[in-house]
Amino acid sequence: MQTGKVIIAGAGPGDPDLLTLKAARYLQQADVVLADRLVSRDILRDYACPSARILYVGKEGRSTASVSQKSINELLVAYAYQSRLVVRLKGGDVAFFSNVLDELLTLQQHSIPYEIIPGITAASGASAYAGIPLTARGYADSVRFLTHFNKNDRPDAYWAGLAATDDTLVFYMSGAGLPALAGQLLQQGISADKMIAVIEQATTPYQHVRLYRFDDFGNWDAKDFISPTLIIIGKVAALHQQFGWRDNARDTGRYFRAAAAL
Repeated sequence: MQTGKVIIAGAGPGDPDLLTLKAARYLQQADVVLADRLVSRDILRDYACPSARILYVGKEGRSTASVSQKSINELLVAYAYQSRLVVRLKGGDVAFFSNVLDELLTLQQHSIPYEIIPGITAASGASAYAGIPLTARGYADSVRFLTHFNKNDRPDAYWAGLAATDDTLVFYMSGAGLPALAGQLLQQGISADKMIAVIEQATTPYQHVRLYRFDDFGNWDAKDFISPTLIIIGKVAALHQQFGWRDNARDTGRYFRAAAAL
């Protein structure tokens, strides 16, 4: 049986101008686009083929409107079996904290050809738009990509290692867990000269950066950060004060729409 092809592509962290040329070319040819919640609607408006069928298959925490991974896998197979060119468009980069492995296994099991196109991940976009070089010389030699989402069972040794390292720590999907995360690091004696940069809705018109000091933990303002939120911890976070080139948004709002069921 002749099948179509699936293109798994990263859409970048928000700013539609950060979409790669290759992803844009495939969107212009696509018969079907399956788009995550964290994909700019401007990308779909400006680059998707006018005749393409666009399906929003976003996930958002425990929202009942979220589309299950099983349903997304079934859609990929169904449209590919109709000899369609399908673009599976993911926020950020496809290799960072996404369910790309589930989708790759599904495509492989059904003998569906595919191609993977990288995108600018949230860590790169957020750090650049906040003026924070993640491995700035003299500040950090390495960077770690982590998440604190549903990770409350980590042993003390894990937190002790993070507190002691000079690596830059970048936490995805961890805004709601920031107080617990910071508390764990404080318990393990993290250095007071390290800071936390919290970057809400990075690269979008609503980007907002907040800096916190560990030695001022008790005075932090309690806040529900707007998704997506990226957290950068380490000595490099302080560089935002010197090199941040973009002012915090004056307007408040949500750049990405809520997940919508099919």
